[in-house]
Amino acid sequence: MTCVLIAGVSTRGLAESAARAGYDVLAVDGFGDLDLRARAQSVMVTRSGARFSIPAAVAAARGLRWDAVCYVGSFENHARAVRTLSAGRGLWGNRPDVLSAVRDPLRLARALRAQGLPTLAVRATAPRGATARGGRWLVKPRASGGGSGVAPWHGGPLPRGTYLQQRVAGTPGSIVFAADGRRAVPLGVSRALAGDPRFGGGGAGGFRYCGSILVAPEMPLFGHACRLAAAVTQAFGLVGVNGIDFVARRSVPYAVEVNPRYCASMELVERARGISIFEMHARACAGELPHFELTRPGPAGVLGKAIVYAREDVVPEGTRRWLAHDDVRDVPPPGERIERGHPICTVFARGHTVAACRAALAARARTLYRAVAAQRVRIA
Repeated sequence: MTCVLIAGVSTRGLAESAARAGYDVLAVDGFGDLDLRARAQSVMVTRSGARFSIPAAVAAARGLRWDAVCYVGSFENHARAVRTLSAGRGLWGNRPDVLSAVRDPLRLARALRAQGLPTLAVRATAPRGATARGGRWLVKPRASGGGSGVAPWHGGPLPRGTYLQQRVAGTPGSIVFAADGRRAVPLGVSRALAGDPRFGGGGAGGFRYCGSILVAPEMPLFGHACRLAAAVTQAFGLVGVNGIDFVARRSVPYAVEVNPRYCASMELVERARGISIFEMHARACAGELPHFELTRPGPAGVLGKAIVYAREDVVPEGTRRWLAHDDVRDVPPPGERIERGHPICTVFARGHTVAACRAALAARARTLYRAVAAQRVRIA
């Protein structure tokens, strides 16, 4: 049986998919959740303080034996670490040179313009004069992820390691797809939940990723998003499963960034379509793309997920009982301190419409907050 190492901040989703597909899984992770430990043969938690540590993850992996390695966020921002992690072993994912290229916002913008696609303006330096006013720009870290560190730019010099991206009004979403270096097969389109206070995500300037809702492949947005995925795949040679975050305006998706690895919305595709994302990833890395047709959601309705963030420092107890619920994932060990602003767990829900699904997710979040509060173990 093939043994795969999966490394990144939160490996549970991809590890769960790999284990269901029959692989032995080793995980180097930032949380060590109970449901991850139930699926993986070995779990190593690597943090620096309260944050996941890339150097510690690479160091921890050196003592493990595996056949192939996969990475999830935030390894896409650390091409050198991916090179070290995969040295002498099989890499199932995009190569370090591909990561460096596709994660460069200036190179991405140039590639999209060259393909004639609608493109957000980006700048490595601050503009002068009137363009510095009016909320036209967002300042973003180059090593971005989940909306962390994104804020409106109000003028002045740019902090080191950041850039400016044009700000447009629209609906945030993403397309996920499998690629073989030349072609892309769409797997799903979702609407993103960002900065929603109902899930404790309202503090990060309104940009923090709080979850996704899988939507029907409506035209013309779906067609434009597929062309976007195809263009990025051809320009950078993407392989495996990937995602592109976008802002849709008048059914036109403007790419915000490329996530050249497993993405959080992919487990919605797996749940809704009855497919194995990990198996698709492994085969696409070997050049074999799936024969996959997107269809509208079935009678069960629209499926979504939400990350529930702590509104204060808490120490949840009795979390092992959460494992019995299929609509709860990323379950923390009982008695583990979770600081304000950090994720407690992930919840899933369905609804007949996108609005109904979002309301159902919010209801699950309220139930979770009440359950944690009832334990009376909050930290003063």
